Amino acid sequence: MSQIHQSDVAIIGGGLMGCSAAFFLRQRGLSVTVLETDKVGRQASGTNFGNVRRQGRPIFQLPLANRAIRIWRDSPQLLGSDVEYLQSGHIRVCFRERPENIGKMEEYAALAREEGLDLELLSANALREKFPWLGPDVLAGSYSASDGHANPRLAAPAFARAAARLGASIVEDTKIVHAEKVGEDFRLTASDGRQFAAPILLITAGAWAGKIAGWFGEDIPLTPRAPTMSVTEPVPYAIAPAVGVMTPEEVETVYFRQVARGNIVLGGSTRAQSYPDDYRSYVLPQNTMTQFEHLRRLAPALANLQVIRVWSGIEGYTDDALPIMGPSAKVSGLFHAFGFSGSGFQIGPGVGETMAELIATGATDIPLEHYSVTRFAK
Repeated sequence: MSQIHQSDVAIIGGGLMGCSAAFFLRQRGLSVTVLETDKVGRQASGTNFGNVRRQGRPIFQLPLANRAIRIWRDSPQLLGSDVEYLQSGHIRVCFRERPENIGKMEEYAALAREEGLDLELLSANALREKFPWLGPDVLAGSYSASDGHANPRLAAPAFARAAARLGASIVEDTKIVHAEKVGEDFRLTASDGRQFAAPILLITAGAWAGKIAGWFGEDIPLTPRAPTMSVTEPVPYAIAPAVGVMTPEEVETVYFRQVARGNIVLGGSTRAQSYPDDYRSYVLPQNTMTQFEHLRRLAPALANLQVIRVWSGIEGYTDDALPIMGPSAKVSGLFHAFGFSGSGFQIGPGVGETMAELIATGATDIPLEHYSVTRFAK
């Protein structure tokens, strides 16, 4: 009989949530095993846009986002490596045909200020003076000087390395095919027969997490989707903030940022279907063309740049676009942190620290009621 690897906490899913949770659990003295089917940060955590933005999130999510932003700012010292976090600002704009969004921006800014997020509202001459590259279709903007962006390809691996230095066991290329609770322990079996056990199990498996939660009787609907991502040839550096659009229309939700090398990283707009069972997602050419159609409205000078690479990933979306985060409603010792619906990168380190706090102490000051798994109970 093969030896069972025992730890205080087992984590299924080695993305940003799982690896940061492992890091903060080790800081609290708990032994941790992270089990990742592929390589850490390979899926949604490493293939997203890299937005480290608080504005635009639900007001009730800002305490979690504020916790995360402190971690991002301290990340070089905390992790011992550079994840290319830049506090270069974030502007959220609205197009001219949606003037009602100005009032919504004003209302959001007033509520956000109460949660410690200061936003500068800009329109007309003030908007053009600060951001002269914006196109004439842009009517107004909400600017956060304290937000920014980071490199998603670096973030989860950096947390994994930092967790490993503290003694966490990071186990890659290990697909868990069965899990159950036996007595006080969760027993996890990998596809090659290896077994792992822990009295606490945290599921951070992204688009695959719903299936794992189902093993414990919690049926959580997740829709797998594939973001449309691209990067252009480099041009002289001129645009510091990340840019996004406030709109109810998915096709208009383009966002972009310029990296120090000059390339424009572009995301948003129409997403495609993804195939988690096959570990495949695809970029549809028509979606990339739609991105550039709306990029032309945002920043006309960028519309004719050459695309040098496209990519996608596999993201898990809940029906209400809010994550499942907190304890299981059915099994003691089981915790969830998944379903971040394409908006998890900024809050990821805050999620990890909050889940570590919740697991280690049984409580957290971060409001979690909106993320309860019970909202999916039939």
